Amino acid sequence: MLRKILIVDDSTLIQHMYELFLARYRGARLVTAMNGAAALDALAQEPEIDLVLLDINMPVMNGLELLQRMKSEPAYRELPVIVITTQGKDDDVERCLKLGASACLRKPFQTPELYKAIEQATGAKPSS
Repeated sequence: MLRKILIVDDSTLIQHMYELFLARYRGARLVTAMNGAAALDALAQEPEIDLVLLDINMPVMNGLELLQRMKSEPAYRELPVIVITTQGKDDDVERCLKLGASACLRKPFQTPELYKAIEQATGAKPSS
């Protein structure tokens, strides 16, 4: 069961979209951050985050910088990160996976793709 999911995206519309999709993970609390720096703060302040959904293009600290920082710190190294981005270039996807992302989805994505990536990264399945 997922306890907390950190959504890192600078679009409040996208954050609300994730709230709708992730409502099927009953009991999971959503934590949001508008950029990588705010995400680092959230990780430090919010114990029990089980998954990070991460955009690449954001101000202050982008998703690639955050992913690199997370994977270099022992406290966050094993935390599953699913990168979801409009930057769909193959080299960006490859770079995310090399940096330690569990999966990389391109926007727009289909909801079943997101559920499958979450299940593969965490073992959690959405409720029917």
